[in-house]
Amino acid sequence: MAESSPASFLTQADALLRKNFVFQKRNIWSNIRLVTIPFFLCFLLLVIQMLFDSQFNDVHGQCGCLNEKTCGLRYSTSEQAAFCAIPKPPQWTPLLQIPAPQYRAVAPYPSRSSPATFFFTGKNQSLGKILMRNMYTNFSEFDGDLANYVLGSSSLPAYTNYMDSTFLSDLPIYNIQHECSPNSSFSTLIDQFPLAFPKEINCVQGLNLWQNSSSDVNNELFRGYRKGNPDEKINEYAAAFDFQNTNRNILNVSVWYNSTYKNDTVVRPMALIRVPRLVNMASNAYLDFLKGSETKILFEYVKEMPKPETKLGLDIASLIGPLFFTWVILLLFPVILTTLVYEKQQRLRIMMKMHGLGDAPYWIVSYTYFFLISFLYMLCFALFGSAIGLNFFRLNDYSIQLVFFLICINLQISIAFLASAMFSDVKTATVIAYIYVFGTGLLGIFLFQFFLEDPHFPRGWIIAMELYPGFSLYRGLYELSQSAFAGDYRGVEGMRWGNFENGMKEVTCIMLIEWLLLLASAYYIDQITYSRKHPLFFLMQNSSKKKQHHFSQSQISKVVIEMEKPDVCQEREKVEQYLLESTENCAVLCNNLKKVYSGKDGNPQKLAVRGLSIALPQGECFGMLGPNGAGKTSFINMMTGITKPSSGTAFVQGLDILTDMDRIYTTIGVCPQHDLLWEKLSGREHLLFYGRLKNLKGSVLKQAVEDSLRSVNLFHGGNGDKQVGKYSGGMKRRLSVAISLIGNPKVVYMDEPSTGLDPASRKSLWDVVKRAKRKAAIILTTHSMEEAEVLCDRLGIFVDGSLQCIGKPKELKGRYGGSYVLTVTTSEEHEQEVEQLVHNISENAKKIYRTSGTQKFELPKKETKIAEVFQAVAKAKMMFPVVAWGLADTTLEDVFVKVAQTLS
Repeated sequence: MAESSPASFLTQADALLRKNFVFQKRNIWSNIRLVTIPFFLCFLLLVIQMLFDSQFNDVHGQCGCLNEKTCGLRYSTSEQAAFCAIPKPPQWTPLLQIPAPQYRAVAPYPSRSSPATFFFTGKNQSLGKILMRNMYTNFSEFDGDLANYVLGSSSLPAYTNYMDSTFLSDLPIYNIQHECSPNSSFSTLIDQFPLAFPKEINCVQGLNLWQNSSSDVNNELFRGYRKGNPDEKINEYAAAFDFQNTNRNILNVSVWYNSTYKNDTVVRPMALIRVPRLVNMASNAYLDFLKGSETKILFEYVKEMPKPETKLGLDIASLIGPLFFTWVILLLFPVILTTLVYEKQQRLRIMMKMHGLGDAPYWIVSYTYFFLISFLYMLCFALFGSAIGLNFFRLNDYSIQLVFFLICINLQISIAFLASAMFSDVKTATVIAYIYVFGTGLLGIFLFQFFLEDPHFPRGWIIAMELYPGFSLYRGLYELSQSAFAGDYRGVEGMRWGNFENGMKEVTCIMLIEWLLLLASAYYIDQITYSRKHPLFFLMQNSSKKKQHHFSQSQISKVVIEMEKPDVCQEREKVEQYLLESTENCAVLCNNLKKVYSGKDGNPQKLAVRGLSIALPQGECFGMLGPNGAGKTSFINMMTGITKPSSGTAFVQGLDILTDMDRIYTTIGVCPQHDLLWEKLSGREHLLFYGRLKNLKGSVLKQAVEDSLRSVNLFHGGNGDKQVGKYSGGMKRRLSVAISLIGNPKVVYMDEPSTGLDPASRKSLWDVVKRAKRKAAIILTTHSMEEAEVLCDRLGIFVDGSLQCIGKPKELKGRYGGSYVLTVTTSEEHEQEVEQLVHNISENAKKIYRTSGTQKFELPKKETKIAEVFQAVAKAKMMFPVVAWGLADTTLEDVFVKVAQTLS
């Protein structure tokens, strides 16, 4: 494979996009299930709408005609009347609103037949007396015209005056009199075309009370106003008049009416339909005051405008759409968040970064990728909603919807990027994300919408609530749905740019500003946490030129350790010499590298790496041996940028790991201790992705992938095209090694690469590493002494964060293993005789092992001759039975154990 230059931005972006689209292709069924959710909800709204139209309009919304389509109300019920064609609406007599018997003021009349009480005040008491006199009519002289009498009712006002609830209910009409005789009730015929029916008229006693001022009236009304449930003691009054400064030149009157008696489902002005009779009474009192009782204004009737036959056009989707559509849009949030957190949890992003993927390509491509998915999702959602005829989509301007949805999905992606910095576990992120989705919808419809529709709730608090992105989304959908509902009801178009104002303009601006601010915040937090940049990195100058490092003797940090071995001191001196000359002469140069982890929960600080200094030339494989927890992985993490050194630094190809890590990533390969792979991608797709990051293209890339698969025995049997989730542990390990070597990196870090491999695969892997070290410097950690001896040109034994010895394998065995190991197995009763025999060979012999008659001894090479050992064993066999014996030279494992135990 030919050497390649660092990959450009476009090459990295192309590699990441290809990988993402392949990953998306593997999740095709999950994507289909996701897309069906908005289709299902839109279809559900359509079914609900069809059921409503068929069941309500067809059953309750018919006129009730027998033979003619336009038949007025002759054959209709009160429920059907609202839908009938009424060319000649009936003329209803205007009425007063009289409190129901159980609510009328009881003081000073404690009986249930309490009067209907009216208050009067003002400077001109004569007007009040006239109005009181005119209120009481004598029905004994009834002439059949109800308009000449002051009548009242305790029923609620009707929706309209097409079918007045008073005349169609069982409740009586009241005639106000001074005193009600026992036989004062009678029935009269109500003849209002097209209806004619008898109606009972009952007497109600009226009580008129004069008050000194309007404040006294107001206090009485407030004290008697209904505040609780019907079982509480309630003193309600019929009405009150304040004639103020009325005289012969001016009429100035205020009228109080009881708004308790209104239908809450009706728009508020509808509650005024019982007020006109009160105004008429005040007007007639003033005319009587000026002209006498013969002059009056006759208030004959109230009637509606004529109307055609109608149906109840209730747009269900526009009414409950904000809740459903909020859920539909927010369902993308958990998908994006879990994808980002998964890459973080599985350390896949740092793996991509270590193989050359820059922050800018990652952010731009990832954002674009999520935007394209979200845009297609929303486009399918809107097109399907329009296709099935939902007015929410059809009536509102499509360009307004496009702008709103684009801002929504961009804001949602920004929130996901920002939230991903707060989570490190996919399960936790998923639970929180779905709580956010469904909680936002439910709070929106049951809390936010309640405040939104309350005209007395401060608008400033509404804006404050809209700063929460979920509520701003809900507000926008609410405004669109209200426009669609009003447009459908009035038969006009919904929201257009001409009426794009108030709430919609407000939330659009809020969401647009939040999108930009949250995106910038997410990028900033990512840079200082994940990429570990300085908090003021954006103010620092970032030169693209290669930095030259020149050190004087005074700048080189020296560490004096009393017990440091000569070979370690020699290595440190070599590092200092390279620093004085040029850091580019070594592939890897570590200068007094330290890593200290802060203590937690009262525990002391942990010194993971204590002043490590090593120099690695190109083409050398350096093996790091050490027990678990010695600091080997911490060292590799510092060299690969996962963690920052506490002090000291290192250079890779002359680039400082503290300042040039992004450039270093283009020259290194990493095989981490744990396999960092996408379960849905195949081995070939992994190698293609990382090969592109190494700037391999075309036939060179394909050949490199083929060679890599063959080198790690993943080519045959179709293993290279299997998804990694179906690989065994050993196959994943081999793939990780292949990934670290693709693209001919200058420096390769391998953290226990042969873990979990069978002997044949291990031997094949060793051949791959041997070939790779011809062009690269390799740092390898392992627990296999055989592997270290076969692959490594030099070894360093690492114990408790410190380098204890360094050198070639033979040098270490000669330096720390200057002895033979004699093993003798006899019966237990002859153990003392064996021990005495060994001490005769060498007085400094040392027993290192004993169990059930088997003993091991170390014999110093300087004092031991192999011929004497054979003679001693032959002599021993004549004296007592020797089951087995053996003489071996010191192994690398013995050296490792000896060094590790010396420091333990």
